[in-house]
Amino acid sequence: MGNSKANSAITPGLLTVMNSVERSYQIIKTMFIPKKILYIAGGVVAILVIGILGSSFGNGKANLISEQTADVTGVDIVNTTKAPQSGELVKVVRVVDGDTINVEINGKVESVRYIGIDTPETVDPRKPVQCFGVEASKKNKELVEGKMVRLEKDITDRDKYNRLLRYIWLDDVLINQELVEQGFAKSYSYPPDIKYQDKFVAAEKKAREDKLGLWTACTSETAPAAVTPATQTSTSDPSCTIKGNISTTGEKIYHMQGCGSYSKTTIDESRGEKWFCTEAEAQTAGWRKALNCR
Repeated sequence: MGNSKANSAITPGLLTVMNSVERSYQIIKTMFIPKKILYIAGGVVAILVIGILGSSFGNGKANLISEQTADVTGVDIVNTTKAPQSGELVKVVRVVDGDTINVEINGKVESVRYIGIDTPETVDPRKPVQCFGVEASKKNKELVEGKMVRLEKDITDRDKYNRLLRYIWLDDVLINQELVEQGFAKSYSYPPDIKYQDKFVAAEKKAREDKLGLWTACTSETAPAAVTPATQTSTSDPSCTIKGNISTTGEKIYHMQGCGSYSKTTIDESRGEKWFCTEAEAQTAGWRKALNCR
């Protein structure tokens, strides 16, 4: 390998120079010149050859290093989201539906609701089984049932049903996002727990564009509503700025300008959510004031 590197360092141009030096030395030898001077001339030639070779090897080595560096820096580096090292590592003992699981923590079974997403209903006694709900449940079961997952908390610990609110990690895969990416769930914001909401919104947009899962299987009447900007404005009276939101648990909560979650709350009228002009109107319709408005 060492000889091949040396040979590769001697270029055709360099070889021509070396041959010329050699021919000049042979001509000098045929001339009537004292041996002492001949030895001196031979030494000069040798020094010239060594100098040329040294320069060539130096350049060759530099080129080799440059090429090796180019090989390393040319590699594409893929940015991946890593699972947090904190958070509980637990076993999933049962998948309830597409966005709810039961896990075992310290010998106790806890119900866990996925943060930031919503899948079609299959077990809510108040609602019929929704389009693609069964498929979403099966997919969630395929992904996590019987496996060890890591739970990541955002801001809120539990919901009104005492379920833990968590992001679910299987190794470095964020299951909440995986379900949205594959078209089994939609992004749904639950302020103040919005750490990965931008990822979920982008994942839903891509799934919609690619017509994956529920975005193809369900009709416009049964498919989940589109993601709407957080800064959405009223389509009716512009003075009606109170947002009447409905949580995934069915609770009706209204948000006023200046409330902590107002800018992050979206209104999806296809889900029965509404804009109100006054608090009295919202309360009469059955909505309560958001806790962070006080």
